[in-house]
Amino acid sequence: MVSTANASNPAMPSMGASDAIAVQQTPVQTPAFSPLYQQIKVLLLQSLQSGEWKPSTAIPSEVELAARFKVSQGTVRKAIDELAAEHLLVRRQGKGTFVATHAEHHVQYRFLKLIPDNGNTNSEGPAQRRIIDCKRARASADVARALAIRAGDAVLQVRRVLSFSQVPTILEDLWLPAAPFKGLTAERLTHYDGPMYALFEKEFAVRMVRAEEEIRAVLPDAQQCELLQVGPHTPLLSVERIAYTYNDTPMEMRRGLYLTDRHHYRNALN
Repeated sequence: MVSTANASNPAMPSMGASDAIAVQQTPVQTPAFSPLYQQIKVLLLQSLQSGEWKPSTAIPSEVELAARFKVSQGTVRKAIDELAAEHLLVRRQGKGTFVATHAEHHVQYRFLKLIPDNGNTNSEGPAQRRIIDCKRARASADVARALAIRAGDAVLQVRRVLSFSQVPTILEDLWLPAAPFKGLTAERLTHYDGPMYALFEKEFAVRMVRAEEEIRAVLPDAQQCELLQVGPHTPLLSVERIAYTYNDTPMEMRRGLYLTDRHHYRNALN
């Protein structure tokens, strides 16, 4: 068949065996498929990211969203269920579905996994916070890599100590990209009555939606000993976290040193 075709079109070069094999091995491109509820989830995330629905406010009902996206109510419900499981939305029976906020008591310490050994998180009361520093700096190579910016770009560097029952327990160093947090100062951090992520959400429109952590055991240096009031041979838990806002955009790198003589790090695995 190949020789006949070439005979009718002299301009067409003859096809050898190697050419025929190459044609047969060419991969077939197939369009990516995403379930309809996942497509609706993406659209809902876009509305959250754009600020159409603010933290703590209600989103439209499932019926309204189904009409808006021209899909079934069940499809919308499945998309909302996933966002609720990811702590981005909160269902309130008889009231509707709301955008989750770090200001809510059951959410505000979602990323803090240090639990008193007696298991009663209410026995200590809220953490006492002392802001050591909040200054503008240049991103080092590792901070730039974590925040997906260039080395030398402007960042805000924050250091604070968290105490429980007046006992210094956590020393944290944070690095934030400077542009989204313009105007953040030690004074604002000190006087805000609530968790830091709620401040970011309320005053800078930056909501942390997920985080990744690396944990290892370390010994403190001299300055860390002074701030945590421990000796140089005291074992500490080092927790390095990268927190992300919508669309997997990194917005914070945090290194925490945890004193675990009266507390333990607890994580629930599903």
